[in-house]
Amino acid sequence: MFLTEIGSRLIITSLLLGLGLSMDACVASMANGLNEPKMKPLKVVIIALMFGLFQGLMPLLGYFLGHAILNYIDKFIPWIALILLSFIGGKMLIDGIKNKKDEEEIKVLTFKVLFIQAIATSIDALSVGFTIADYTIPNALICVSLVTLVTFIICIIAVYLGKKFGTKLGNKAEIIGGIILIGIGLEIFISGMFF
Repeated sequence: MFLTEIGSRLIITSLLLGLGLSMDACVASMANGLNEPKMKPLKVVIIALMFGLFQGLMPLLGYFLGHAILNYIDKFIPWIALILLSFIGGKMLIDGIKNKKDEEEIKVLTFKVLFIQAIATSIDALSVGFTIADYTIPNALICVSLVTLVTFIICIIAVYLGKKFGTKLGNKAEIIGGIILIGIGLEIFISGMFF
């Protein structure tokens, strides 16, 4: 019943969006785990919460900015979604293929460093808010809540993976995230233009 009220498409798209957007935070979380192998569980939760909140807040901010101008851009939303998500996903894909490594070493993860990481890994999610500008407010809140939840869970797992295995999976996470975001852009474009 819950799925029919909200729409299974909304939930699936939101979960995939969360998965795609969380990959930068995932890589940063792995690096944090690698650099602080004796990290306490509370700090792991705080890291995941910070990344999750910012990954959810940025699209929400973009949603309200996009919603304010929706009447002017309504017919362009499929194109905007395709371009923005393809750009973000393509950048992640290229970075992942290049195996670009972050040379910045974090010896002690302070709140200030974590805050900067959370902003830096979520700033591109701001533009994703424009792609959901035609959602109702409840649907937008569901979407960003699921993005937040997915990022939170992935970041907890990533910190522990980083503590255990290091950042060997880092570039693969970016490649997967890039492919997912490009796929969502194509899905929004095709359904917006042809259905």
